[in-house]
Amino acid sequence: MNAKKSFEFSPCGLATGVGSLPFVDPAKAVSFVRRYFTAIPHWPQLPLRGTEENFVFQFLRVLVETGLIKIKGGVPCFDTADPAWPDRLTRFYTIFLAAEEGDSHALQSFALPRDNSKGFYAFLESIERTGPRGIRFFKGHMVGPLTAGFHLKDDRGRMAYYRDELRDVLVKTLAMHARWQAVTLSGLGRPAIIFVDDPGISAYGSYLHITLTREMILEDFNSIFAALHSENARVGLHSCNNADWSVPLQSNLDILSLDAYWYGDSILCYAVELLDFLERGGVLAWGIVPTMERAFEEDSHSLLLRLEHLWSQLERFGLNRETLLKQSMITPACGTGLLSPELAERIYRLTCQVSEALASMC
Repeated sequence: MNAKKSFEFSPCGLATGVGSLPFVDPAKAVSFVRRYFTAIPHWPQLPLRGTEENFVFQFLRVLVETGLIKIKGGVPCFDTADPAWPDRLTRFYTIFLAAEEGDSHALQSFALPRDNSKGFYAFLESIERTGPRGIRFFKGHMVGPLTAGFHLKDDRGRMAYYRDELRDVLVKTLAMHARWQAVTLSGLGRPAIIFVDDPGISAYGSYLHITLTREMILEDFNSIFAALHSENARVGLHSCNNADWSVPLQSNLDILSLDAYWYGDSILCYAVELLDFLERGGVLAWGIVPTMERAFEEDSHSLLLRLEHLWSQLERFGLNRETLLKQSMITPACGTGLLSPELAERIYRLTCQVSEALASMC
């Protein structure tokens, strides 16, 4: 599959974060992000605020409001057995089609709710106060279709992803949310980069998911990526698990984000696909800073050596060092939302130090 690349993007080691932070105060979280990631700040997700920051209430709120998802015993599920299900489904598709056709009011139905996304709106307010001076991109993030579809069940306990009707609803919801987030962030005066966070991609090839096909994954990812590209956003995919990287590398992806600290060697098996991805202008976001206590044992030099080792191995497969350098970003391996603030600060500082070292070589 030959994916078309929509943008030229040579970040030369620019840094950003994956998304979550261990704070309850949104303003403190935004200040923390902006202190470290001046070129590509991200809005902070704040899981310590409680279940209100759960992905269902943030990215799939329209499905709760239309009654397609019900919360039963504190657990969200698709209420397909309800007699009103057909009418609710019709209502959802009416909203979706209106949003797809450019109705801004309908698109707002797919927005992040203020009560469930305090970090996002604090981020908007901060940028509106100061302006975007010094910023090159605004980075957003959202849950991916596999992770959402495996987590959510229907009323009989079956994974939503393996029910065609529910999978379609999920993908369409995420595509419209992606469009809304891209429009909102770019409205601050800089282009948007949106990462689809989907560790569920690691299920591909597992005996527990034998009916999960490459075609299903590519179709769903590309539907969401197309919505983002339609708003001139750059598209990232993040997974902190090992995975068959040939799948996202053959999608219409701009940036592949992986845990390079623990799983960096896994990309070596896909050197051919990676070479093609880079030749199309793709970017690798190297999550080279571990998101665990081990970060206190590392420094920028040790992490650069680890990255250097990976790049040396890739060169043996024909990848060009100059291209790797120009088309790389640096991030933490994953989010820091459940860590201590002290550890999160150590991780963000290391990320910036590695980024600065690469930028000096570019």
